[in-house]
Amino acid sequence: MFKKLASDALGLSDIGVVVPRSDFDKTDSDDFIFNEIDERIFFLIKTKADEYCFTNYGLIHVDGANALSKKRMLRRYEYEHHTIDNVLLETAGTIDLDVEIKFTISNVPLSIDIHKKFLSEIKDLYKALHAISLQQKSNEFKLDSAKQSLTLAASALGRVGNDEVPPATSFENITKFSHNWLLEQKDAHVKKDFGDVFEKYINN
Repeated sequence: MFKKLASDALGLSDIGVVVPRSDFDKTDSDDFIFNEIDERIFFLIKTKADEYCFTNYGLIHVDGANALSKKRMLRRYEYEHHTIDNVLLETAGTIDLDVEIKFTISNVPLSIDIHKKFLSEIKDLYKALHAISLQQKSNEFKLDSAKQSLTLAASALGRVGNDEVPPATSFENITKFSHNWLLEQKDAHVKKDFGDVFEKYINN
């Protein structure tokens, strides 16, 4: 017990390990995968208190209060709704035991310490998260541009007018078209499944 408490005090228990694919099914995160929609685990980091599970659809964080508690809080961050930003990788110094990957997801800061022997794997994760971040920002820009284009088009159409079409009918037609067109743009520019990105960069 003393060794465990000392380990907690020194922070050593929070140094994570990269879980191999063969052991994904032995983790708590595996119980929360949506197999019904073909969700797959691509990368999993485990500490004594937490699990950080990166799937093709989102990040599953099994948050433990501390290493000695059995209580867990499950948080899911879907890439469709949560943007990854500020991806950083801090490598180990001469006497350090760990490397650190940091990023925010929907402005929630996360910092994960991993044993430095997994540096090669963490470099792959860094590249994958950075690539996802860039693609999310690009898609968000395209969707915003589409919305602005629709607003300008609707404004121009309103100025032109049409005496043969009653205002109520014109409004209904514009609203219906705008709704359907924006749904098409959302489907085109809001990505849900990033399995292709993980497959490109994750080699473990």
